[in-house]
Amino acid sequence: MARRKKNRSSLQRILILTIVLSLGAGYLVFKNFTSNQTVEITKIDEEIPAGFKARGIDISHHQSKINWEQFFAEKDSSIQFVYCKVTEGTSFIDNKWNYNRSELQKYKISHGAYHFFLPHLDPLTQAKHFLTHYRYRKNDLPPVLDVETETGNDSELIKNMKIWLDFIENETGEQPIIYTSYHFYKTKFKTKFSNHKFWVANYANKPERFKDDRIIYWQYSESGEVPGISGKVDLNYSKSIIQ
Repeated sequence: MARRKKNRSSLQRILILTIVLSLGAGYLVFKNFTSNQTVEITKIDEEIPAGFKARGIDISHHQSKINWEQFFAEKDSSIQFVYCKVTEGTSFIDNKWNYNRSELQKYKISHGAYHFFLPHLDPLTQAKHFLTHYRYRKNDLPPVLDVETETGNDSELIKNMKIWLDFIENETGEQPIIYTSYHFYKTKFKTKFSNHKFWVANYANKPERFKDDRIIYWQYSESGEVPGISGKVDLNYSKSIIQ
């Protein structure tokens, strides 16, 4: 019995050592994979890559109450535009929208508004909900439809997106931009919205992915650090100079 117990103990030690070594190797592989795939930029003083001309941020209630006075006192001059969340679905209203809109107008920085689309809800009701709380003004950046979720039925999703987009364009006279992930852009939307511009999120530092003329904004980080904003904020590049 004693010998048998000793053998079992030795086997246990060998097994534990094998697991530890495997986990260590796995960690190194995972670390190498993520470092190769995602090199996320978090500072606002990074050089803007070729093909892009301006930097901006997008915000919502997740950034809490922004200290715009501090932001404009300390901000990098290349932050030329801001997009703000207004609504989501058919009933949610971002409780920081009116405050952010007022401050951005006061400091005279170009800005625009976006709606977070919920594919399982009626698109026309969502569009009307957005315009109930957002009044388009001549100098605003184009409105944005934020599409990050799906229902599993791409044709239904695209049909409903078009309903929202067409209604907003008819009401404002401005063609909306579609915000989405790089994956959704490639696999779902690229061939379906040939007349629309895109704002694409991808946190791998690979600007060559955005040579398509229809991609006008690139969200390159979700972990930006900006004066006046506590916590992280999304950072974006624009292909055009924004006044």
